Amino acid sequence: MGCYVSVSQSSVAVIEACGKYDRDANAGCSFLNPIACERAAGVVSLRVQQLDVIVETKTKDNVFVHIVVSVQYQVIPNKVYDAYYKLTDPHEQITAFVFDVVRAEVPKIQLDNVFITKDEVAHAIKDELTKVMDEFGFEILKTLITDIRPDNQIKASMNNINAAERLKHAASDRAEANKIGLIKNAEAEAESKYLGGVGIARQRMAIVDGLRDSVMQFSKGVPGSTAKDVMDLVLITQYFDTLKEIGMKSGHSTVFVPHSPSAVAHITGQIKNSFMQHEGKPIVITDDDANNGLQKKGKERDPEDL
Repeated sequence: MGCYVSVSQSSVAVIEACGKYDRDANAGCSFLNPIACERAAGVVSLRVQQLDVIVETKTKDNVFVHIVVSVQYQVIPNKVYDAYYKLTDPHEQITAFVFDVVRAEVPKIQLDNVFITKDEVAHAIKDELTKVMDEFGFEILKTLITDIRPDNQIKASMNNINAAERLKHAASDRAEANKIGLIKNAEAEAESKYLGGVGIARQRMAIVDGLRDSVMQFSKGVPGSTAKDVMDLVLITQYFDTLKEIGMKSGHSTVFVPHSPSAVAHITGQIKNSFMQHEGKPIVITDDDANNGLQKKGKERDPEDL
């Protein structure tokens, strides 16, 4: 039996005399009275301690989960006697109350809500432990639910549900984007066709103006020529220019074009015939012209009969 006891910082030694509690010895060196049979019965730490408790319980929708609860506690300095003598194992006591509160609160909550309301469950554990453990000289500083562990299959199903929901939103967004793209493409195509039509109309107007100027200049330069002669010459010139363009370009499919003097006259007659049909004038042809595909003076026919 020694004459003194050395106590570490943040600790308190429990001194007994003849087996009975006598006093507390704080940090430092404390002398013992061997005559009174004083001895250090034990040392109580005043540091903050943490106890992790894993509780298996069932939720309201009958899913078993493991909940990890971390309890941070400390011995109250003026209740060292209670903490040392009233409880044999404070860890077992705290664990029992944690099990009791968790298994009373979690079965009221569905699995999805357990993750949301875990702070409420932690507060309920803290309130219950504070009321009970204060009597035994322990202060409950904080209770934390640090982990919620459903079964692996439950985790996989929850992930699948979440993934399906996200895929649905993604598909909706893609469909909306495609819709916008189709609308924009349709608007662009309509605008393109409109501008193309304007360009064709202007091109045709330019062609008509050019032909009119050519007819007027040819009539002035060649005395006795008529507008019909000028138009025949222009059509023949364009016909041969077209044949030239077809022959010069490569990579095109074969085009069969009837080519003979009568074919030229036939094309000329068709163009004039279309102009006269547009103006609503009767067309005069002969039987020989009908057989040869030429339109000349002769029998009168209505444009609708053609």
